[in-house]
Amino acid sequence: AASKWVRLNVGGTYFVSTRQTLCREPKSFLCRLCCQDGPELGSDKDETGAYLIDRDPTYFGPILNYLRHGKLIINKELAEEGVLEEAEFYNIASLVRLVKERIRDNENRTSQGPVKHVYRVLQCQEEELTQMVSTMSDGWKFEQLISIGSSYNYGNEDQAEFLCVVSRELNNSTNGIVKEPSEKAKVRHLLSCTN
Repeated sequence: AASKWVRLNVGGTYFVSTRQTLCREPKSFLCRLCCQDGPELGSDKDETGAYLIDRDPTYFGPILNYLRHGKLIINKELAEEGVLEEAEFYNIASLVRLVKERIRDNENRTSQGPVKHVYRVLQCQEEELTQMVSTMSDGWKFEQLISIGSSYNYGNEDQAEFLCVVSRELNNSTNGIVKEPSEKAKVRHLLSCTN
């Protein structure tokens, strides 16, 4: 009976895995190499009995991990194109599709360009501050609160005034024209500036 464990020498680096893992993709190079009776791929073995595979071991890790748990995990320092090249070499079709999707998604993200923000400075008195912040909508986020002192009030009390800086991402564009959503928050004074 063949051993449950298989030793691979990929470009001088040793990997150990089970036959079950290597045969997750029945049409793959790895399954044909060491899991089928009378392997159709003639491959040399080194002095330790490990199958010799002349490929880059750096990119073999994501291939083996995908066969182990079915998830695509690529370290930041590895190029996705390198993992794609190895997935194609080892003939792991489901992994080829996943890597191509990830590359396409990354290209789409970078082609959209940098995210733009709209900043607004809202002026309000202390008594209006809570209501103003709580009624912000359409993706507005609180950025900063600046006290600008007090204003004269007809009563005996001074009212503290504030500038409230809010921002919102502008990521919904059509044909290069950025559309700003309707503003629902009502405030006394509004100054707008776009970054």
